[in-house]
Amino acid sequence: MENVLKVQSVNDYAEFVGAPVLHPLVSVVHYDELEQCRHCLCEYGVYGLFLMEESPYTIQYGQGAHKVQSGSLMCVAPGQKGGITDNGEIIHIKGWVLLFHPDLLPGTILERIIKDYHFFSYYSNEALLPTREEWLRLERCIAAIRKELIDYPQDPHLRRIVLSYISLLLEFASRFYERQFSVQEKDGFGRKIKAVLDRYYVEGRQTCDGVPGVRYCAGELCLSPNYFGDLVRARTGGSATQYIRRYLMEKARGMLLEGQAVSAVSDALGFGYPQHFTRMFKKEFGMAPSKIQDT
Repeated sequence: MENVLKVQSVNDYAEFVGAPVLHPLVSVVHYDELEQCRHCLCEYGVYGLFLMEESPYTIQYGQGAHKVQSGSLMCVAPGQKGGITDNGEIIHIKGWVLLFHPDLLPGTILERIIKDYHFFSYYSNEALLPTREEWLRLERCIAAIRKELIDYPQDPHLRRIVLSYISLLLEFASRFYERQFSVQEKDGFGRKIKAVLDRYYVEGRQTCDGVPGVRYCAGELCLSPNYFGDLVRARTGGSATQYIRRYLMEKARGMLLEGQAVSAVSDALGFGYPQHFTRMFKKEFGMAPSKIQDT
């Protein structure tokens, strides 16, 4: 069986790696200061930001194994699992970890908006990539949180101050997140999606699996569904579901113009019911598919 550390408290991880316990709801770990750090496969019940300066390891995250890039920021949320199973090896990495418990958030603005930070659902190969200057800015924020926890443990203002720093960190992360959309665009993201969808039909997957969905396309591009959806929205202004529907309906229109019957086109595209295909076609083009050949 896998040896999994259940990080239900922020200090479950701190105690495992031998870092100081600073607060019941917030933990800051500075890897550089640890003497006996070991690998750890974690199941998280808390939020976490891993600011990796040096990490020459491949970790398990999402549905695969991924190389953690040095100089990157990786974010995790409750319900996620990642890391490397402890094999007793003493490891040497540099960087910081900030963990905070959901119980820190009730009644705050951050509680209402944290679901909008989609980078928490990333796979590690979608880690955020700040510049060196930006990385140092993040490091200063996390170091400032640790100093507050050490110097003012009983201060009644501590929670608000720490939450302000966390909110600032997440806004910095949003900047990197949005910037990476433009990089994907330069890499021909639209062409990659079309290639995935074209291959789906060339391989005949629709005969068993029906029409392709968001999760399939995201998986083929090694992206999480949320990240894939946000990339599509940034490129087109519409949802990933709408993007795939438009591809299907353009493909259907071409087949209908070639003279194929509506039922044959519906079956060929993987629709379980011709009525479903007809409704989608009318929504896209404002006319029934049977009318397309008359135009």
